[in-house]
Amino acid sequence: MAKNLLIVESPAKTKTLARFLGKGFNIMATIGHIRDLPKSKLGIDVDNDFAPDYTVIKGKEKVIRELKKASKEADTIYLAPDPDREGEAIAWHVAHSLGKTSKAKIVRVAFNEITKRAVVEAIESPREIDMNLVNAQQARRVLDRIVGYTVSPFLWKTVARNLSAGRVQSVALRLITEREEAVNNFQPQEYWNIEAEFETKKKRKFTARLHKIDDQTVVTPNGNGNNRITIGSEKEVKQYLKELKKAAFVVDDIKNSERSKKPSAPFITSTLQQEAAKKYGFSAKQTMSIAQKLYEGIEVGKQGSVGLITYMRTDSTRVSGEAIAAVRKFIATSFGKDYLPARPVHYGKKKSAQDAHEAIRPTYMDFTPDEVKKNLTPQQYKLYSLIFNRFVASQMQPARFDVQTVIVTAGRFRFRAASQKVAFDGFLRVYHEEKEPDENGNGANGFTPLPPMKTKDPLKLLELTPSQSFTKPPGRFSEAMLVKELEADGIGRPSTYATIISTLKERKYVEMDQRKLKPTELGMAVGKILVENFPELFNVGFTAEMEHELDAVEEGSDDWVEVVADFYGPFKETLDELKGREKEIKASMEEKTDVVCEKCGSPMVIKWGRNGRFLACSSYPDCKSTKPLPEEEARSKTDEVCEKCGSPMVIKSGRFGRFMACSAYPDCKNTKAITLGIKCPRDGCGGDIIEKQTKGRRIFYGCSRYPKCDFASWDMPVKTECPVCHHPFMVLKTSKAKGDFHRCPECKHEMVESSSEKKTVG
Repeated sequence: MAKNLLIVESPAKTKTLARFLGKGFNIMATIGHIRDLPKSKLGIDVDNDFAPDYTVIKGKEKVIRELKKASKEADTIYLAPDPDREGEAIAWHVAHSLGKTSKAKIVRVAFNEITKRAVVEAIESPREIDMNLVNAQQARRVLDRIVGYTVSPFLWKTVARNLSAGRVQSVALRLITEREEAVNNFQPQEYWNIEAEFETKKKRKFTARLHKIDDQTVVTPNGNGNNRITIGSEKEVKQYLKELKKAAFVVDDIKNSERSKKPSAPFITSTLQQEAAKKYGFSAKQTMSIAQKLYEGIEVGKQGSVGLITYMRTDSTRVSGEAIAAVRKFIATSFGKDYLPARPVHYGKKKSAQDAHEAIRPTYMDFTPDEVKKNLTPQQYKLYSLIFNRFVASQMQPARFDVQTVIVTAGRFRFRAASQKVAFDGFLRVYHEEKEPDENGNGANGFTPLPPMKTKDPLKLLELTPSQSFTKPPGRFSEAMLVKELEADGIGRPSTYATIISTLKERKYVEMDQRKLKPTELGMAVGKILVENFPELFNVGFTAEMEHELDAVEEGSDDWVEVVADFYGPFKETLDELKGREKEIKASMEEKTDVVCEKCGSPMVIKWGRNGRFLACSSYPDCKSTKPLPEEEARSKTDEVCEKCGSPMVIKSGRFGRFMACSAYPDCKNTKAITLGIKCPRDGCGGDIIEKQTKGRRIFYGCSRYPKCDFASWDMPVKTECPVCHHPFMVLKTSKAKGDFHRCPECKHEMVESSSEKKTVG
């Protein structure tokens, strides 16, 4: 009988840990938190030091019973949830639940990686539960509950029922909505560039761009300043072209230099989420879910379950000496000593970094991505390769480039051309960091090889090419850009970035538009109401300061009750000031229209509901007539006819997604699912493919005969037969390189549809 009980969060870890610890340990999982604040009430005694009223989470009663039963037979109970604030809190809740029923010694163990060495070391060096960590998590939970349970009802009274507000998520929403306002209010400015094509003595051609006029650098409108100039009109361009066509061009200067590029630090949570989003389009939530599995353990052949990476919630680039020694040996063996620096590379840490865990890295250098590819899903392989290669690259030599810059003069004009070539690839042999276009929509500058030439060589002007451009609005946030912004502003922590973004999506405050976060009308309305009425609470600086105070609680320098009390006082005052003003604030959100109510003749106003804006009679509650906005009504029309009354069917939205309903409602209450006009591909099924929605409100497509038929597809089926294998439909796909295209779900043939032709792609 095992005398030791080891309790972890996830059942996925148990196989890996059992292999390391043997028969002397009984390993069980809590499957996340076992206690939390009640859902039905605030659950916090604000008059008694904000004491939380923890209750057992619904469905966890059985888990607790089994843990209690196992604890009675154990001599020592090792609490081993994840090594962070949440994990420490789970350990504390478990200890609280077991303390009265077991006489066993209860200790806390934590491991940054699930390897035999790390696990055995943790078991041999147990500690007490860190109440500073527990209190930091408790303070965050109490703060979030106070805000959520008091501000959300304010939204119900001023915007629509069942909306919710979060302390940190609402600040992220503010960043997104303010960026959207900047996009909408942007006024483009005109500017011009001039490029010249030259020919050398030996008839070699190259292109250079106008760089200076009268020693003033030519820049875009946003780059104005001392000794800078912008070509702002066609009139200016014509004057310059007139002068240039009469000028003599000569090579004024040639500079040859070497540029080096250092590798990036190994991943921390935020940079992993950013890179996975840029390279593979993974959401932050998706990245963390895949990383969790890689950390907990993957079945790798005869070795059994192996934890392939270290803990994935970290803000530290620190790496253990043992791991550095292993990767340096790997570099020397795999690439040669030229790629290995004389000394290990160490990366500095940010002031705000907690530095509790190492950087995200592979746990074993023997398990290269190609070695374990057959054991991983395609997504796991992509993320593991990213982590493995970034870690290897971080300890390699910098890349070196030979750079040549040529200056061509013509009187008061100076043109510049540059080229570079790789002199030594260094870490680029292993890893290229993905580049995202900057906020003006520009990518990295390319370099074209330049022909041989010498200073004072005359050049023949072949062509002058002016190009008109306009400044572009700031780009909407991608998930990667938002995580970067949140980190820079000190909002949230590594464990919260993914939750922040996924919560905004689930609440329908934001939606993805070409892989960018676009606020919905509802999100814009909620953001406006919150910022106008709680300017301090949802302020970026204030929220960042709260994070620092929570860090201070974790370090033991601040008391959690005092931190919450300092927050609650001013917050309560704001709430009290807003009481009784809800109707006035709600009325300020309404917009008058020229539309007349069909039932009573009163003017209609635009109001807000859970699913967005709609028209409502201004005589409410005497008249309760409502209707969609004209543009929504136009979008909702279909060619379908109600089979019960013959009226047109329209598209509506409900809690389970979109559906078709009879336009004669409430006289006729007929509804039906949205069909795509495509039959289910399963043999003998006969069902129709219809649009569906998950609990998380993600659209997918499935068979109308579910559960008898379980056909489902995330990609939208398109009524186009595959020209290769004659599958009855293709699916719509989108990629950065190809744009929108169709792919056969059977043979994977791809083609893009245009108005005049079908083209094979890929």
